Formats: sequence, structure tokens, C-alpha cells
Amino acid sequence: MPSLKTFRLRIRSVQSTQKITKAMKMVAAAKLRRAQDQAIAARPYAEAMDNMMASLAGSFTGGTGPRLLVGTGADQVHLLIVATADRGLCGGFNSTIVREARRMIRELQGQGKTVKILCVGKKGRDQLRRDYDRLVVDTIADLGKPRLSFGDSRKVASRVMEMYAAGEFDVATVVFNRFKSAMTQIVTRQQLIPPPLRARVRPRSRPAARSMNSSRTRPRSSTNCCRATSPSRSTACCWRTRRASTARR
Repeated sequence: MPSLKTFRLRIRSVQSTQKITKAMKMVAAAKLRRAQDQAIAARPYAEAMDNMMASLAGSFTGGTGPRLLVGTGADQVHLLIVATADRGLCGGFNSTIVREARRMIRELQGQGKTVKILCVGKKGRDQLRRDYDRLVVDTIADLGKPRLSFGDSRKVASRVMEMYAAGEFDVATVVFNRFKSAMTQIVTRQQLIPPPLRARVRPRSRPAARSMNSSRTRPRSSTNCCRATSPSRSTACCWRTRRASTARR
């Protein structure tokens, strides 16, 4: 049977492990909070940029305009930008993105299109390499250390623009997880080049102003009293009746 000293050493070891685990939880919570704040703060700018690019693309007609906005006039070669993390142990965050990328690859290949893959993050590269190794053209990793910045996005944008200027693809689409909460993300496809056209929304016509003598004003009549409008009219006594009875007395 173990001695008392053995139990004491075991208890101290477990307590030390608990302290280390608690510190790791606090660090992870701080990192998650910082990433969440960044995602929420950048969302209005991203949505405004999407609307602006769609509006600019819709202003050009007949296929005339910058190639970045109107495209090359073809959709035979598709570049798929798969944005995942560099590390695992984050539930289904990476697997849902890769699953959606596989589905899109099968759809495009079924239509006879040529697909190229640009992996942003090591996990997407590791999972897609098993079946589509020949389609992966490049991998950009180690982004967002210690914090995501404009320079990180410029690395990805520069590589995509370099390929587009060389005529290596016609359409570029990014697959990523849109942040909803710490436990829920929405896998999303978003076409970047050329930006998708959106229908213009007509402004709603304002209703005509009503005149002061319209039917909106309540007519003055003897029947229009609190008994007709009160929710407890079955038991309430009308103030006009009460005033008339008081005057008789």
C-alpha cells in the first residue's frame, strides 16, 4: 500500500498541473478575445469594400474596363484560395473549410473547368495534398504572428495579383470561415476576381404627407369617449357620464 508521503507528493503534482492548466486557459482566452475583436472590428470595412467593388464592376458595360473588375471574358480556369489555420486542435474549423473546397473542386471539374489551389495556412495544404497535390500551386503560411496585420493580407494579395497578371486564371474564389461566435463559424465562398455584380436597389418612395384634415383626426362625437377606447370598457365608467351626473347633483 502506498505511504502517506506518496499521496502527498501526488496531490502536490496534481495541484501544480492545475495551476499550469489554468494559466494556459487564461492565455488562450486572451488570444481568442483579441482575435474575436479583430474579426468584429474588420467586418464593416470588409462589407463596405465588397459593396464598393460590386458597384464599380456594375458601372462598366460591354466588357470594357479594368481586367480586375470586368474579368478576362472567360471562366475556364478557376483559382481556389483555401484559407485555413496553421495548427489544429480547433474542432471542425479546418475540416469544414477543406470539405467545402473539395465540394467546389468536384463541381468545377464536373463542368470541365481547370482548378488551381492556393493554400493560405498549413492545415489546408496538408489535407488537400492527399487527393489534389497536383492542383496546389503555392502555400502561404505563418500569417498573423503575433497579430494579423495589413502586411499579411498584402502577401496573399500580391501572390494572387501576380498570377492574374500572368494570365494563370480567370476567376478567383476564396473559401473561409465567417466568424459568428467562438463556437460557431459559417463556411463561406466568396468570389474575388472578378467581383460579382449585384442588382441595384431602387430607393423606396416616401409616402405622401397627410393633411391635418384627413381621416387620421378623430371626429368629435358624443359616442367617441373613453368607453369606446378603454380596454376595460365593460366595467369602466365614462368620464363624460360621471361629469354629467355630478352636475345634476
